[in-house]
Amino acid sequence: MLLGTWNLENLYRPGGEFGPKDKAAYETKLAALAAVVTDLDPALLGVQEVGDPEALRDLVGLLGGDWHTALSEHPDGRGIRVGFLSRTALRVLHDVSAFPEKLLPVQKDDEGGTVSESGRGLLAVETEPESGPGPLRVAVAHLKSKLLSYPGDRFQPRDEGERARYGAYALYRRAAEATTLRALADVLLAGDGRERDVAVLGDLNDEVRAATTQILLGPPGSEIGTPGFKAQDKGDAGRLWNVAPLIPAEQRFSRINSGRLELIDHILCSHRLIHRATAAGTGAPGAGAPKLPSVGADPRERRGEAGSDHAPVWVRVEG
Repeated sequence: MLLGTWNLENLYRPGGEFGPKDKAAYETKLAALAAVVTDLDPALLGVQEVGDPEALRDLVGLLGGDWHTALSEHPDGRGIRVGFLSRTALRVLHDVSAFPEKLLPVQKDDEGGTVSESGRGLLAVETEPESGPGPLRVAVAHLKSKLLSYPGDRFQPRDEGERARYGAYALYRRAAEATTLRALADVLLAGDGRERDVAVLGDLNDEVRAATTQILLGPPGSEIGTPGFKAQDKGDAGRLWNVAPLIPAEQRFSRINSGRLELIDHILCSHRLIHRATAAGTGAPGAGAPKLPSVGADPRERRGEAGSDHAPVWVRVEG
């Protein structure tokens, strides 16, 4: 069983403000996305940046076999949202955006505006894989971007003070969203990840060792590659393990930002799930390091480009 996550990058039908400008560019993009999904052949794929639900249906129409989909009903201001493609039927468990109890609103701009919910909804589903020991529960997320935007639809700051402040505001929001996602993971784990197959995945917009990514792990210790990984302890009930150490070093990136290789898309697994993981990677299985464009500070520069500026991340799990 292969589980994956992929940021589809501005999946809109043509003619709108953010998607391809014409039908030809749209069809080229869909064909490129469909080819990757076909190569992945996932049992379940979490997706991000679905702008038009109809566009996701168009993509599914290019795939072979039967597929089930689910989308969050909490898009951001551009209309993008998270969702799933699955070979087996999906049951939506939660579609949340509000920060958890006791987490106060965080500052978002120089005017002192605050937010008390994630910019995009966090969607959790349950499915019964065709092979596996029972139900699989999965949450998908797309946390606040590291690519900064400024008042007046600017992507460049007026000065370094503004850059620093808006970098801090983005970090506040991403940390609060990661905390919200961890709270959702706790609900899915239901007190014992040793007995439940749970995965949390998506575009977390930061790397493995970032503080925001680390929030999701739960109790420390027992990391992959350490002696504690094979020894059970009480923390296993609440832990999540990032599959990143299982990805070959030369593939350990999912985006290229201004020439820098970054792994910002992640899959985290519960105890019962991670101990059945046999392989992980980025891009198509067996294809080596993914070939990606380098992106800059202005995402508008890639409007209408084929494919995606992210590589999918995947993990293979024994049934």
